[in-house]
Amino acid sequence: MKETRDKHPIAWQNKDITSKILAEEFKGKSFSVYGLNLPEIVTAEPTDLPAVEANELRLDNLFQLRDGSYAIVDYESKYSEENKLKYLGYIARVSKRLYNEHRQFERLRIIIIYTAGVKRGSTAPILDIGCAVIKLEEAFLSDFDPVSLWRELSTAVRAGDYSDEVLMKLIIYPLTRRTKKAQKTAVGRAIDLAEKIPDKKRQIFVLTGIYVFADKVITDEDAERIRRIMKMTKVEQIYTRERIAAVNEAVNEAVNAVMEEEQRKRETEREEAALRLLRTGDSVEKIALCLNMSIARVKELKQTLLS
Repeated sequence: MKETRDKHPIAWQNKDITSKILAEEFKGKSFSVYGLNLPEIVTAEPTDLPAVEANELRLDNLFQLRDGSYAIVDYESKYSEENKLKYLGYIARVSKRLYNEHRQFERLRIIIIYTAGVKRGSTAPILDIGCAVIKLEEAFLSDFDPVSLWRELSTAVRAGDYSDEVLMKLIIYPLTRRTKKAQKTAVGRAIDLAEKIPDKKRQIFVLTGIYVFADKVITDEDAERIRRIMKMTKVEQIYTRERIAAVNEAVNEAVNAVMEEEQRKRETEREEAALRLLRTGDSVEKIALCLNMSIARVKELKQTLLS
């Protein structure tokens, strides 16, 4: 197996692509399945921020919530007081960008989702430095029993349950394992289960979620596997669209052919009626008016009788 993405992190342009998919799919979903009582997500925001330090180019996720606030989301595999300096940087940079966009200071939340290695009660969610107080909203994936969770998810997928709760839990399932080795194995199992979801839109949502959220533990092979599945799904969608377009084109051609044949038939019937009226001595003008024909065409028909 190749070296993990600890040393070769997912290229940011790839994360940008998957984040665009997540931005659409996260609408209306919430963090309640992770134990956080927050408003629903409205949209995912870009995570590129004005750089302060070269090693702090991105935060993990930035969401706008239903109440108008913005949630800065970070995933941590261990607790460190020093990380709060990073969060202060996020706050400053997100505030700056939003102020530049909206010309006002927006309400921010800092959400820290701890993987299974961090237990509830072992962290300090409040930072008070006198001039500023920061309250972190924490979720602990250690609250999940990974064995029971896997049983729940696999049973749900087999039963055709693809609810938001199931999908959101499947995305974070690998991070409910304690060790990185177990997390890497869980990523593969999660991908296997996601492949069994027949709804391609939901399947892609789960795969892109795993790709983004587990990027610190996912192997090159599994990352490539996700990209390959997504690419095949895209090709299938393109093929389906092209097939539908081809069918529509064939139907339109058939309809047009029938309409043209009907037009020719009606035109022939009018000309035959005009010839009959010409033989009775009716004037060209009268026949053209009665049969909705041009005078020139009626004269041509009259000429055929005289020749």
